[in-house]
Amino acid sequence: MKRLLIFLLIVIALAGAGYAAYALGYLPAELTEVLASPSGQDVQVEQSATAPQVDAPQPRILADAKVVPVRRSDLNMAASGIVVEVAVREGDRVEAGDLLVKLDDAQQRVAVAQAQANLARAQANLDRIRAGAREEEIAVAEAALQAAQAAYERLVNAAAPGNIRAAEAALARAQAEYNRLTQGPSEQILIAARAEVAAAEAQLSQARSAYNRIKDMPDAGMRPESLAMQQATIAYEAAQARLQDLLNGPTQAELAAAAAAVRQAQAQLDMMRNSMPSDMTAAAAQVAQAQAQLDALKAGARPEEIAAAEAEVAAATAALQQALVALRNTELRAPFAGVVASVNVNVGEQVGPGLPVVQLADDSAWEIHTSDLTELDVVGVTPGKQVTVTFDALPDLELRGTVDRIRPIGQDNRGDTVYMVVVKPERQDNRLLWNMTAVVDFGVK
Repeated sequence: MKRLLIFLLIVIALAGAGYAAYALGYLPAELTEVLASPSGQDVQVEQSATAPQVDAPQPRILADAKVVPVRRSDLNMAASGIVVEVAVREGDRVEAGDLLVKLDDAQQRVAVAQAQANLARAQANLDRIRAGAREEEIAVAEAALQAAQAAYERLVNAAAPGNIRAAEAALARAQAEYNRLTQGPSEQILIAARAEVAAAEAQLSQARSAYNRIKDMPDAGMRPESLAMQQATIAYEAAQARLQDLLNGPTQAELAAAAAAVRQAQAQLDMMRNSMPSDMTAAAAQVAQAQAQLDALKAGARPEEIAAAEAEVAAATAALQQALVALRNTELRAPFAGVVASVNVNVGEQVGPGLPVVQLADDSAWEIHTSDLTELDVVGVTPGKQVTVTFDALPDLELRGTVDRIRPIGQDNRGDTVYMVVVKPERQDNRLLWNMTAVVDFGVK
């Protein structure tokens, strides 16, 4: 509508100029006759070779436009979830990195903790492999080797004839001792024990008589008679105890110990008699296995084991980084400093990726966008062209600028193909606001 009005004003001005020239006699005779004719159609005008050429004036290219921030963004969440915090309102100014919207991150925090634990476990395993075996582990392996060698040597020694005879003699001694305990003492042993008691009693009686003769003396406790009496008393009690022990017979503990000794001697003899080459082969294999384990501990980890452990650490590190990214995606932060133009989400709402929740604009610099140039007009416009911009809301403001860029793809607008042209003003004005209407004068075609 604005362009049509301007065009009509230009036509009226041109018509007025023609009539003025006619009235003053400035027009050629041929044009005078045309203007004098009522219809201008019945007069035949022949152009003279000397008649001057009059070019029709070219119309100016004027386009409706809008004020747009140089940097702006429709921000959306990278993850889905429930909104727990909206940290800004429309019109708030924010700095780069400021929190805008936060989602519930309980699950993401658990995932981060689990990933950290997995990484710590993988790193500890790698450190253990690189450090090699500890002294305690080597000592255990050495002890196992010594035990295996001792078992093998026992089997080898058991096969010797002299060892079998020694084992048979040990079994005979253990069996005799067990029989002695179970059958009890013989009559001769009892007679000897009773005679020992009688002799000890006689000696005690004699010592007591000698002590009675000096017991009233002040130093009786220090005299030989007192010591002799004590010794005789001890000997008599010991003889009585031995006799009573023979009369009572062996205890259950003594019988059990004797029986165990018989079984142990019998097992030792059986092992020696039953030792086979296959047993010695198995014992030798155990010795070799224990030696190999000890050698492996002392040699340390193989390169492929270290590489596998390093791969586990790398995988755990990647999993932790992925979990941290998922945690960061629960927060929306400002990518640049600017003003919050709109907020499209509230606490408690479910949001998903791709849905704009905050519109942010950097209002420190503006540019002018117009989509009002048709394909006929845009051919005369090139980047770097000087233009003039006026504003409906600010009639006293006129800015000079240059064409910054032209979108190469046109769009249909009610049958016309129009193109987007971006104008960069030479200076900024703090009164400008987003989407203010403007008119860009591109000059004549």
